[in-house]
Amino acid sequence: MAREGEPVETEFAYRADSKRVAYEVSGAPDGFPVFLMHGTPGSRRGPKPRGIVLHRLGVKLISYDRPGYGDSDRFEGRDVADAARDVELIADTLGLARFSIAGRSGGGPHALACAADEHLRRRVLRVAVLVSLAPSDAAELDWFDGMNAGNVRGFGADATDTASMVEEIRRRAERTAEDPRFLLEDVMREMTAADRRVVNSPAMRRLIADTYEIALKTGPYGWIDDVLALRRSWKFDLHDIDARATKIRLWHGADDTFAPPSHAQWLGTQLPGAEIEVQPGAAHFDAMEALPRILHWLATPAPAPVARNVLIGAPIGLA
Repeated sequence: MAREGEPVETEFAYRADSKRVAYEVSGAPDGFPVFLMHGTPGSRRGPKPRGIVLHRLGVKLISYDRPGYGDSDRFEGRDVADAARDVELIADTLGLARFSIAGRSGGGPHALACAADEHLRRRVLRVAVLVSLAPSDAAELDWFDGMNAGNVRGFGADATDTASMVEEIRRRAERTAEDPRFLLEDVMREMTAADRRVVNSPAMRRLIADTYEIALKTGPYGWIDDVLALRRSWKFDLHDIDARATKIRLWHGADDTFAPPSHAQWLGTQLPGAEIEVQPGAAHFDAMEALPRILHWLATPAPAPVARNVLIGAPIGLA
């Protein structure tokens, strides 16, 4: 994962309304371009492989702050589907004709939005979705089943009580502004043993805390807008994704309590032809360790066909 001492320049793309979107490019300058969509809350500085690893993988990694996070201007009322316009803007700014996308946690739905978008779907070659949530109105899915108490509060078990949900996020964001370690320590109380193993090192904990600090430095707005967008209609249809043209891979930890594995399994039923892997003994933060392998797959645009593979082990808003 990226460490201190690996400076990356922040760049800006500008929407038609002159609002800016902050992004960073790391890894191999001539590598295959891959967008990395961060979690909820999160930022462009979220955990990612070190530059030398990205060079070995042949990956040119583009990460950006969703509106309202970090250095990106807020787009109040945005929907999940609006992420496609941000990616299109950055891709055009960088002159990228074709690329792949990885979406981790709350970034997963935003990655799928790009695959479904009529203007982007022919440019997006591959999409990997790690520890993602399913739509909150998913048929025959108990959305909160298996989810830890903190995320149930943060995503609002009562979807009609948005005021309480927003107030909970504001409270946690304010505490994080006072002490950047607060949110990580709060999250760690909800972690399984598998997640604690991943964040056990002081360096990893510092990296995650820094990510939260950057994400919330201008206030709780990105986090609030993310949760509201994830809880209402995503404003795109999963069935618009053609998994024959855009390869889709779903990865999940079987012991995840932040976004339960039933969410990935449900997404798999809606995406015929997608590959799905639910890894036994892994949980939410194991997505960080799985990322280099996933990036290798994303940077290989024309592999031999792979059969659908389902591996099932023992079966606010942080995502």
